Amino acid sequence: MTLKTRNAIVTGSTSGIGLAIARAFAEQGANVTINGFGDADAIETERSKIEKDFGVKSVYSPADLTKPDEIRALVNEAETAFGSVDILVNNAGIQHVDPIEKFPPELWDKIIALNLSAAFHAIAAVIPGMKARKWGRIISTASAHSKVASPFKSAYVSAKHGIDGLTKTAALELATFGVTVNCISPGYVWTPLVERQIPDTMKARNLTREQVIHDVLLAAQPTKEFVTVDQVAALAVFLCTDAASQITGANLSIDGGWTAE
Repeated sequence: MTLKTRNAIVTGSTSGIGLAIARAFAEQGANVTINGFGDADAIETERSKIEKDFGVKSVYSPADLTKPDEIRALVNEAETAFGSVDILVNNAGIQHVDPIEKFPPELWDKIIALNLSAAFHAIAAVIPGMKARKWGRIISTASAHSKVASPFKSAYVSAKHGIDGLTKTAALELATFGVTVNCISPGYVWTPLVERQIPDTMKARNLTREQVIHDVLLAAQPTKEFVTVDQVAALAVFLCTDAASQITGANLSIDGGWTAE
């Protein structure tokens, strides 16, 4: 598997799943544009490590993906830097938990804008170039919540279900142009963000660390194991290879069996 000569954009890639995907692409030879928020020095460290570790080029864009104009600017910047955008990964996302009647409308709008509308605008921006080159890979990070629901996550579940529908529609529109469109639906993924939640949950519920992990965080996953960021990244890499050229319009679960139940 090699992605040499390919150029990728990965949104929400300054940490977690997105950074793992960006690094996996770079390891296979792709130049990568990373995007997201965070400490400027930490982001620059990660960007430069990509170049140093894998001998590719990497640029960073601070584009705010809730703003369509900035999404198009992100794509234009990547095309200017590398000549093309061959791979797009829509990974950026946020979450908020509240009952529907108490869900802040402004947070509903923000979650839909970042988790769903941003993917639409990014896909629309890269399609002309991919069509012209007769090759492209579009991947969106969905979630187990693109297939099943959980209470108090109305905006997130709605957005992820929307990603599933957007993926299928785009796949059908691009099927004869050498462009595949898929989404990956992880369950609980072990990230620093998840790890930082454990002590507070231990205290709030009077549970041990092991109980929090197995009885709270992993209650929905039959394997009782976290998905790793590297496992998600490996699947993203595979979807960009010629071996996956007939996989399009798919919603691929990587959730320890969560959505099998």
